[in-house]
Amino acid sequence: MSEHILDTKVYVKIFGLLIGLTAVTVIAAFIDLGPFNTPVALLIAIIKAAFVLLFFMHLKFSSHLNKLIAGAGLLWLIILIGFTMSDFLTRAWLPG
Repeated sequence: MSEHILDTKVYVKIFGLLIGLTAVTVIAAFIDLGPFNTPVALLIAIIKAAFVLLFFMHLKFSSHLNKLIAGAGLLWLIILIGFTMSDFLTRAWLPG
């Protein structure tokens, strides 16, 4: 099995990008965006997770089976969050 090895400069650039996105997350936390605070934070977190998966976990250069398994895990996470949110959002109509 051949492994794809990246140059150290690529890892340093991705690390710098992740640190920069973390700084953007901190800055965004202090800005009042109203109802968009959480979606902006989640969007930045998804971008950071994608870079970690693609480069540090070598998913970008991995086999199709590994990409399929990662996609299935992501799909399962979306299903779980969807069911949780459907329960949470429909509790308002219950008498309290």
